[in-house]
Formats: sequence, C-alpha cells, structure tokens
Amino acid sequence: MNLSCGCRLSNVHDAVQDAEIPLAVLYPAHGAEHTEHFGPYSLDVAKDAAPAAGVYPLVVISHGHSGTPWAYRQLAKHLALAGFVVALPAHTGNTRTDNSLAGTAANLANRPRHITLSIDAVLADAVLAPHVTRHGVAVIGHSIGGYTALAAAGGIAWSGPYERKSEHAGPEPVPVTPDPRIRTLVLLNPATFWFIAGSLRPVNLPILMRTGEKDEITPIEHAHKIIEGVGDPSLIEHKDIPGAGHFAFMSKFPPEMTRPNFKPSQDPEGFDRETIQPEFFADVTAFLKRTL
Repeated sequence: MNLSCGCRLSNVHDAVQDAEIPLAVLYPAHGAEHTEHFGPYSLDVAKDAAPAAGVYPLVVISHGHSGTPWAYRQLAKHLALAGFVVALPAHTGNTRTDNSLAGTAANLANRPRHITLSIDAVLADAVLAPHVTRHGVAVIGHSIGGYTALAAAGGIAWSGPYERKSEHAGPEPVPVTPDPRIRTLVLLNPATFWFIAGSLRPVNLPILMRTGEKDEITPIEHAHKIIEGVGDPSLIEHKDIPGAGHFAFMSKFPPEMTRPNFKPSQDPEGFDRETIQPEFFADVTAFLKRTL
C-alpha cells in the first residue's frame, strides 16, 4: 500500500512566553488525502490518519521572520512521504499573523525553546510517539529559522542595540537551553546576526547548508561565519545556488499572494524556485537519511 501524508494539528503551551504555539505534524500514514486549507495555503493530506507501521526520524522546520511553516509545505510533505515525521511549529510573536515580538530579545529566546517544546509534544503524542525514533532529531531552519536551529543546537546568541531599542545597549547573552537531542541541521540562507566570535564553536554536528547567490538579506557572509565558526567545518556540506534569492527554498505561493510588492513570492529575474525543488528535496532527504 502506498504511503499518504498524515497531518495532526495541535497547540503547544509555552509557559515562559505564556502563549500557544500552533503545531502541525506531517507523517507517513495510510489514508485518503484531501485538500486542506491552512490560512491561504493548501495541501493534500490525510488529516488524523493512522500512522504507517514503522519508526521514523523526527525533523522540525523553523520558518523565517514574519513567516509560517506552511511556506515549506512541499518540502515537509516530501519528507513525510520519504519516511520522516515532520513538526511544523509557528513561532508565535514572529509569524505572518502575529509579529508582535519581531526584533526583540524575547523573540531570540523564544524561538529555540519552541523547537524543544515541539520535540517534547511529538514525543508525548500517544498516536505518534510509538512511530518516532529516539535516536536524534534534525532541525531545518530558513533565515532567522537558521539562527533558531543553530541556537537550539548549542550556538551562543547575543542580543544587541537593535533588540534592546537603544544605541547604548551592549550585547547581552540570549537565554537558550541547548537541546542535546538535535543531531543534525539543515540551514537555508541562515541569519547569523546574533552570533559573535566563538559563539558557534559548541555547534559540532553535520550541517547541510544551501544559500542563494543573489540573496540580499542574508548574503554569503553569513554562511562563511558558520563555516569558520563551528567546531568542525568538515561536517558542513554547502552549496550556493546560482541565481537564487533569499526566498528560493520556500514553496511557491498561491496565485493571489504572488505579486511584486510581496517579496517572499518573488524570485530574481530569470530564476524560478520550482526548477530547483527536485534536486533540493533530494539533497535534503539523502542528507537526513545519512545523518539521522
């Protein structure tokens, strides 16, 4: 029997933030898929279907600034059908519907904690937990989601004057408790503004990194900071995609959201993000299968 993409929705309470974190989980399942709508995004899934027999690695995807996990829905579904359980938290306070904490030190602290809470929630789910391996977790992060992944994996972050809203505010450490269950990272045009010299040395695990040649938001210098700063740079597999911009690794947006004044829906002239998806998905899948 062919696998389908199961989908379970829940809310995870963050006691520190005193907020609810919407969490979707996609997973290998048996059941008929139907088109479901998640805000303006749609995906064919088998909602609340029984998980397929087996035990699967867990992957958490951390979305970008003012974003949504559904912007990575095609990657998430591809991974679910390839034999992964994929957790999609929405970082409350830094989403498309609630961006109230953007640019704050609180957001820098909250995001990595949301990763840990999402892992906890999946492993506590009576339906899914028997089908999730306990041998390690992967985190995929785009843009500030890349920061989130690195911080959750042990990178030491610092907030600065921008987050403190004062040009006289010196850097202060961001309170993050690293999650030792994280065993591998996939970083997509990662943002590293909050890491200083020595900050990334504790990160010593396999990393697949993809950047866009024409990314003007987190240009190639951010990737170089990671390569030069982590504990073992030989563990990094990096490729810079010719012609790609900052949003190239996101799913194509619905037609009603695709317009010039909505930058995430736009690619640099002459580039179409859909052309890189098959190879990109295959690279991520193969990397996760090797490292989890």
